[in-house]
Order: sequence, then structure tokens, then C-alpha cells
Amino acid sequence: MVNVTEIKASRQGYGEGLMELGEINPNVVVIGLDLTESTATHSFKNKYPDRFFSIGIAEQNGMSIAAGLSLVGKIPYVSTFAVFSAGRCWEQVRMSVCYSNCNVKIAGSHAGLTTGPDGASHQATEDIAIMRVLPRMTVIVPCDAVEARKATVASASIYGPVYIRLSREPTPVITDKNSLFEIGKANVIKEGKDVGIIACGVMVYQALLAAEILEKENISAKVVNLHTIKPIDEDTIIKTARDCGCIVTVEEHQVMGGMGSAVAEVLVKNYPVPMEIMGLEDKFGESGNANELLEKYSLKDKNIIEKVKKILKIKRKGG
Repeated sequence: MVNVTEIKASRQGYGEGLMELGEINPNVVVIGLDLTESTATHSFKNKYPDRFFSIGIAEQNGMSIAAGLSLVGKIPYVSTFAVFSAGRCWEQVRMSVCYSNCNVKIAGSHAGLTTGPDGASHQATEDIAIMRVLPRMTVIVPCDAVEARKATVASASIYGPVYIRLSREPTPVITDKNSLFEIGKANVIKEGKDVGIIACGVMVYQALLAAEILEKENISAKVVNLHTIKPIDEDTIIKTARDCGCIVTVEEHQVMGGMGSAVAEVLVKNYPVPMEIMGLEDKFGESGNANELLEKYSLKDKNIIEKVKKILKIKRKGG
């Protein structure tokens, strides 16, 4: 059985990470954009009011302010919904933050389909693509709240722009305080030899569920938590391809330009194998229960199993 310790949103882990940073690094500040409760930054605001800057509904202005604060030695964490931090602010992120190589950390909360009832206008399903394409940007997609806390704390230890993708909906926590986390280093959380399932964010749990069912059918699936999309762990991806001979990637994001595309870029240059990329097929989301939306857009464990069986047929035929 997949070990689930609790149900918790990764945005809550982000808030806990900020509190931890607040205690150990006086240069950490938070930019609030009228979504303090939603982005779980309220505890930091209450404890460190002189290090919390409420900009209001002015996301582009907030991003520029963050760039300025970084130039005087602060480490600003800009906290808002992913559709705003990655979308509305993209020009400011590109020029003020990345081009200038500012030490700004960006939290994109409420990302993916599991934003649920908020609908397509608030479901960022393109953010991995548009953030990873930016030079100097690090992109992290934690799989649960515990990993989100670790990612937040770790982001302060590297210089330069960082984007952390977070979910709104409480999801199963499958890591713990002892689980390894290193920016740029993927975690193999289940060994296997027949197929490699590479997932990020909330889809890691679905991948584990699928692997568990596949095991009962004598299909050995290796599950990789690719929490850092950029810089990508080429060594683990290539080894997974060599060990398993085929790959299925799973993400709560558009299939074009996202994590699966990043994996494909690595494999096509180094070790091409049969591959399936799972995600949104050039579609917007819609309002609904998070679980129902994953069902509708074929991002559940049963859908991963179908893709695994499909790719195994191709593998057995010799690609």
C-alpha cells in the first residue's frame, strides 16, 4: 500500500517553509498580492509584519518591487496564484528578474486542474512551459506539502530566480522529513524494470497507485519523482530509460512544453526509447471537483495503467 501520512495542500508546506526561513534568515521577505490566506503566507505576515509587503492586486508591480528588494540584499518570495505569477507577470519575470539575474523566489499557487471550482481562468496549466523556457530560472514542482516546505527552504540557499509550483487542493502526503530533497536531483521512489513512470507534483501519488496495481499484474514499474524540472536530472532520466526501455510521463499540465517535453528533450539527445506523455491534450480545464476533473481529463491511476500497457506493447515490438 502507498504510505500516506496525511492530507495537506502543498501551498501549506510553502507557508511552513517561509516560517522556517523567517527564523533563520533575516533577509527573507514576502511580497503579498491580496491573497495572503490563499497562499498560506498569513503566518509569516503575522509574525514578521515588517518583512511582509502587501502590494494589493498589482502583480506586475509586486514582481518589479521584488527585483528591487533583491538588489539591496533581500530574498523576496512573491506569493500569488500561478496564473498571475507565471502569466500576468511574465514580462516582469523575464526582464526584471531573469535578465537581471535577481535573487527572487516566485510561488505559483493554485496551479493545475486541481484548483477545481475556480475554473479555467485560475487553473494554470501552462506555467511549467513558460517558466522553464526563461534563462536562469529554476523550476520546482513539489509532490506534496512536506516536499513543498523543503523546496521553499532550499530555494533560499541558491542564488537566482526560482519558480515553485503549488497546489490548492489538499492531497496525500507521501514523503516525510527524512525523504531526500535536493534541487536538481530526482527521487526514485519505487524501483522497477519494465517501464519507467516519471511524474511531478500531485501526479506522483497517482503514479504510485498505478505502479502498485501494475505490480499485481506482474508489471514492474519504476516511479520517479521529478520535482525539479529545471535544472533537470539528466542522469536519472537516462538511467531510467536504460533500465526500463520505455517511459511514461505524467503531469497536471499541458502536454506541450511541460515536464514530459523536458524529459523527451533529454532522451532524444541521449537515449531514445518509446515514450508516452500524459497531461492536458491542448485543452483548457473547467470548473468542478478536483478529483472529477482528473477523471475527466484522464489523469488518474487507471489512465496511467492504460498508457503503460500501450507503451509496453510498442517496446515488445521493438519500438
